[in-house]
Amino acid sequence: MEMTELATAIYSDGASIDDMLEALAKGTVSGFTTNPSLMKKSGVTSYTDFASEVVRQITDYPVSFEVFKDDLEGMRQEALKISSLGSNVYVKIPVINSKGESTASLIKELSQEGLKLNVTAIFTLEQVREVVDHLTDGVDSIVSVFAGRLADAGIDPIPVMKEALAICREKKGCQLLWASTREVYNIYQAEQLGVDIITCPPAVIKKYEQNKGKTALEGSLETVQGFMKDIKSLGFSIL
Repeated sequence: MEMTELATAIYSDGASIDDMLEALAKGTVSGFTTNPSLMKKSGVTSYTDFASEVVRQITDYPVSFEVFKDDLEGMRQEALKISSLGSNVYVKIPVINSKGESTASLIKELSQEGLKLNVTAIFTLEQVREVVDHLTDGVDSIVSVFAGRLADAGIDPIPVMKEALAICREKKGCQLLWASTREVYNIYQAEQLGVDIITCPPAVIKKYEQNKGKTALEGSLETVQGFMKDIKSLGFSIL
């Protein structure tokens, strides 16, 4: 399956502006997401400087920035500031805070005000239902289900994502996102289900680019050729 044939949009998940711009130059992705953990890993020292620079350089593609506060009022104030950065910006709101308290009331308030939301850290269908019920019909929104982490816990994400997609279709402008992608095959799984978006780390996107359209036999030959190259470089001999 060629990349251009995919109906599922690929978003890059990271906190490196260089990686974002490289992905854009290749035409691989059509959006971007980030989060506090990725910013920490990339060594981002100023949230506002990073976000402002991203929006300055990326103007025609959706970008999601997450709130940092743990209380609803703090989240609301941050959401308004983040949203003001640009018309292509989605505000990431976790479905619950660190105390396990639902953010549904805030989601409803912000969506009614017309903010583009990316509701994140969703693991259950009950959470999907609650979020979609609190979104405003016709206002752009993203529902991010952490399919990869469900799989890590031994839970088959496919039926969850299938049902989540049906729920998201109840609201105009609501898109389902496959989050916490672990491998290239997840892209094709999302495509087969009809999921709107899949967010991938740069390493998975690069592997997808390198292998798209490759047959199983070509993969076999390439693998053995790699073995031979390493054997020669090592100088090993059995006989």
